[in-house]
Amino acid sequence: QPPGRVGHCQETFFCFLCLMNRYVALLRSNRDYRYLWLGAVSSNFGDWFNLIASAELISDLTSSGIAVSYLFLARFIPLFVVSPFAGVLADKYNRRHLMIIADVLRALTVAGFLLIDSPDQLWLFYTLMVTQFVLSAVFTPARNAALANYVAQEDLVTANAIDSATWSSMLALGALIGGIVAQYFGRNSAFLFDATTFLLSAWFISRTMPLRRPRLASAAGSEHEKIAFSDGLRFLWSRPFIMTLVFVKAGGSLAWGAINVLEINYASDVFPIGGDGATTLGLIYFVTGVGTGLGPIAIRHWLGDAPRRLRLGITLGYLLLTMGIAMLALAPTLPLYLLGTLTRTVGTGALWVFASALLYLLLPDEVRGRVFAFEFALLTLTQSLSTLWAGIALDNVGLTLQQTTLTMALVAAVVMLLWIWANAVWSRGMRPEAASRV
Repeated sequence: QPPGRVGHCQETFFCFLCLMNRYVALLRSNRDYRYLWLGAVSSNFGDWFNLIASAELISDLTSSGIAVSYLFLARFIPLFVVSPFAGVLADKYNRRHLMIIADVLRALTVAGFLLIDSPDQLWLFYTLMVTQFVLSAVFTPARNAALANYVAQEDLVTANAIDSATWSSMLALGALIGGIVAQYFGRNSAFLFDATTFLLSAWFISRTMPLRRPRLASAAGSEHEKIAFSDGLRFLWSRPFIMTLVFVKAGGSLAWGAINVLEINYASDVFPIGGDGATTLGLIYFVTGVGTGLGPIAIRHWLGDAPRRLRLGITLGYLLLTMGIAMLALAPTLPLYLLGTLTRTVGTGALWVFASALLYLLLPDEVRGRVFAFEFALLTLTQSLSTLWAGIALDNVGLTLQQTTLTMALVAAVVMLLWIWANAVWSRGMRPEAASRV
């Protein structure tokens, strides 16, 4: 290689080592964050471990596509409905206690999955699943709020980066190992292991420094929060480009939400390994974790951090999402299907990371919480609608698995074109000081 290229590679590698050293240093030096992180590792691993066994349970008890859709709706809808109320709990009660209680109750709930062994008990399965994610909706805002209590302000970005990488890693490892355990040791073994991970998470969090109870909000303060939320919506309405950014993830989830359901059918009916789809589904989720975790890092290294390049990254993310979904529909073999999954998830990861980065850049601090809450609500809603469509398309419309997948590729393409149009029109209409940063 030319000397300049070698020097560039050495510099890139050195920067990477320095960045990794910052992550390791935070985990080594901050005992409380280390235990909080280990709790996240344990509970996230258990969540994805649980998903494979749950999908296999439904596949064994019913052949309905809508039944599989209900699995994901049972995971999504509680987060959409309960999160606003859970945020109030996180500001009213001791966050550390909330996390521990939620983990212990999640362990008991997941253990209840062992009781399900016939189709007429599916209602109990869905009830337990909803309960688990109601508790997750309580746990998540409490943990997010507590993070700043355990980590210094200058380390918050590093801590959030570690959390993001942890989620992707646990998706990859949890799903892969969960598929193997479900296939070779039975799904009940996976459920028991999942319950154990929540107890382990509760133990790790109990090792953190006790937190004081947050200051209670007065009645006047509660009324003010309602007014402030409507002010946040008015803020978005007056800034169309920022509103467009808020819809980036929701638009993408209109396409990738259905894929979560269709992957189960591809694993069990098209590309099964060893007689069922548990191992195949584990491989699919492993590739998903790799794509969402490492893809945005690679694209960011290529494009850089300039705001205009981040907007280009969103466009590239939509393009990869569309291409990847189309590849899933046309793939004749499992390796090509996994390649399509990698392409798709690199795209979804890019959408997630770059849209968030631009919102952090453009949003005033006083409206960030409300805007991100609205963004999460939109994401959960569109993901639920997309998931429901997958089941309806297979069971009621009469589309084949491949045809349903292609409809999702078409949705992704339409959303991409809408983004390109909005980016071209509304980014020019922003306030001069904001537009100069974009």
